[in-house]
Amino acid sequence: MHFYYIDETGCNGRDLTQTQQPIFVSGGIILRDEGWNKTHSEFKKIIARYFDNRVPSNFEFHTQDLFSPNGTGHFEGHTREKRNQLINDILDLVAERKHQYYFFGIDKAKLNAYDTTQVRDREYFDLKTPYLIAYDYLITAYESYTKDKLGQSARALVIIDEKDCFIEEIETITRYRRFEGLKNKRIKWIVEFSYAVDSEKNTMIQISDLLLFLTRKFLEIENGYKNGLSADVKNIFREFYRKVNDRLIYKRVQKEEGRNSEYYNTFIENISSLPTVRWSSKTY
Repeated sequence: MHFYYIDETGCNGRDLTQTQQPIFVSGGIILRDEGWNKTHSEFKKIIARYFDNRVPSNFEFHTQDLFSPNGTGHFEGHTREKRNQLINDILDLVAERKHQYYFFGIDKAKLNAYDTTQVRDREYFDLKTPYLIAYDYLITAYESYTKDKLGQSARALVIIDEKDCFIEEIETITRYRRFEGLKNKRIKWIVEFSYAVDSEKNTMIQISDLLLFLTRKFLEIENGYKNGLSADVKNIFREFYRKVNDRLIYKRVQKEEGRNSEYYNTFIENISSLPTVRWSSKTY
């Protein structure tokens, strides 16, 4: 059984005009079920090492605390260098454990400008809501990856970090994709969907949160939304993203096949956010 975690960053609900978070990103870590316990244990060791084996009794890993200018929460006052090393240690753990990752990024300005009446066969959710677009897209990508890359006997479980404001719509999309849509587009290799229990303490949700945050920050840099950042800061985020990119199951937007899919594929291509072609070598 493969686990696909779905978390998000840069979510402002249905608001597409919020300038502080111009990019929305959803996705998460991907791993086999037997890999969970070992990764959880190694993650705890990394945290313990960071705190010199004196982890605060009520510690919870929050990416925002880690990236706050001077650190907040349990990271308050910690040097940027020390916090950056923790980030690299976690990214290296994902690579060492051979876990994978996937994301779908949406440029909100592009979505806001897109005429969604051109998109067909997607009446079961709001095409102006990034969270719902990404959730539907990720189901397609994960179904395809499980079927085509993992073998006919592989099956998958999608684990969602619960988003209260979209619960009913998530359930509607899930039901439609499993039972009500066109037969050739119904999912078969994803056998179950679940919400993460106590997600703030769930190691894989925490790691997913970090991967997504790093992705969003780099996409904002690459797409011209953070030109005020120094070249040094941009390079730091590029090096983080380089490790993230190495774990991606797909590095391009995935296309759907079947009736009316060309309209949907055009929509996805036009609103998606990806690094520029020369992201790996460009000079900031």
